[in-house]
Amino acid sequence: MSIANRNARPRLIIAGTGSGAGKTTVTLGLMRALAQRGLSVQGFKCGPDYIDPTYHTAVTGRPSRNLDAWMTSPEYVRDTFEKASAGHDISIIEGVMGLYDGKDPLSNTGSTAEIALVTQTPVILVVDVRSMARSAAAIVLGFQQLEPELNIAGVIVNRCGSAGHYTIVKKAIEQICGIPVVGWLKRDEDMSIPERHLGLVPAIERGELEPLFQRAADVLMEGTDLDLLLDLAASAPPLNAEEMSSSTTVHTNSDHAESGSNYDSHSDSVTYVNNRHVSYAVQPVIAVARDAAFNFYYPDNLELLEAAGARLQYFSPLAGEDIPTDVDGIYLGGGFPEEFAAEIAGNQGFLEGLRQAAQCNMPLFAECGGYMVLGETLTDREGVTFHMAGIIPAQVQMQKKRAALGYREASSIQDSFLLKKGEVLRGHEFHYSTMTYRDEETIPYAYETKGLRGLKQEGYASGNIVAGYTHVHLGSYPAAARRWVEHCAAFRQERYGSGIITEQ
Repeated sequence: MSIANRNARPRLIIAGTGSGAGKTTVTLGLMRALAQRGLSVQGFKCGPDYIDPTYHTAVTGRPSRNLDAWMTSPEYVRDTFEKASAGHDISIIEGVMGLYDGKDPLSNTGSTAEIALVTQTPVILVVDVRSMARSAAAIVLGFQQLEPELNIAGVIVNRCGSAGHYTIVKKAIEQICGIPVVGWLKRDEDMSIPERHLGLVPAIERGELEPLFQRAADVLMEGTDLDLLLDLAASAPPLNAEEMSSSTTVHTNSDHAESGSNYDSHSDSVTYVNNRHVSYAVQPVIAVARDAAFNFYYPDNLELLEAAGARLQYFSPLAGEDIPTDVDGIYLGGGFPEEFAAEIAGNQGFLEGLRQAAQCNMPLFAECGGYMVLGETLTDREGVTFHMAGIIPAQVQMQKKRAALGYREASSIQDSFLLKKGEVLRGHEFHYSTMTYRDEETIPYAYETKGLRGLKQEGYASGNIVAGYTHVHLGSYPAAARRWVEHCAAFRQERYGSGIITEQ
């Protein structure tokens, strides 16, 4: 079955009334159910999350993409969506938190609602109706009235006690709100999503969550009208640049100027994704660690580096691989190094390669998990300590409670291969570890980060090393990707006498 002929971009956003309402379960169940019908499903995730896109990829068989109009821009979001959705039967976008929850409690900034407005996507609202009857209609009505421009096209009710309970809330919502309740999920305590920091990605890669994905699809199909959902998806308007101009209810590029830095350059982002602006006599190569320990990468970051002229070479420290030879830069992403600390500590070729790269001034960028590996030691949750690369004079300690969460504006404290002093990248911070420096007074911090709790100095920048807890999105300032690749080319040229830049 295909619905591609009915609309160039059939699409739905699965949003919740709040975190825990069941939107991830509905999203995964819907993706699997549609795939089982023979549809080509493209997944997306609102916001900066890495875990949910990994779920989507496992269910659909194709990489899921993040859509974040605060870290990037509305134009960048539309461009990303158009490219990734092309050629697929339907796109399913999973929301973040509650429909209207984001960076700012007084606006739609950083919320699922913002992405829905930017992409003009119909919203399916997931409502937890435990111990509730007609009150469910009041909740849906409130969500409709808060943002009249938003198209809340239908409702799925979750955790119903019985078919009779479903009938009651369905009648109330449809009478008061005038939109269809397209389905329901019964209470199922066995269908809970695992804790997100306990080696979840490796479990997905091993196929351990397949029964959960199939169970979500089975439960969804029992009580949901999939044909009606497909009709609602097909009702989305054509993706037309003029029709999709930014609504007054979403922020524009001018809002990025609040930091007083480089955000007028957002207009460069779409062009930069589309075209490679430079080529090199010998293409610079960036080694990218990619396995169960290092897997948190925005696809956009990798594509922007390639668009800037780099060739990416992937390797797996967990497989015992050293850093590839003849590379001109290293990218260590985030992930779960604490889950594999023994394996990482045992790969002395990898750790020694990092030390040699630092000593010879090769551009080395590390974020979150990669940042942790650059320290001297890493102590896991059981209190076992492992020796790491020892490039940063600090010790990493895993915590039982989350150490940091939230959006960040990362302003460079000093010039580096990534940013000039004062330039800003936007990103997100989420980790359960703390890094303690041996001498706080002498540490060359990489960034001054701005979040809900104010300003703080963060990370490490020395020579050609830039590292920190913040997961940056290069789409927030694409010039950083170009500068990074240019420094890798300069490193190659100094080492081999080649790498001259030629404009295209």
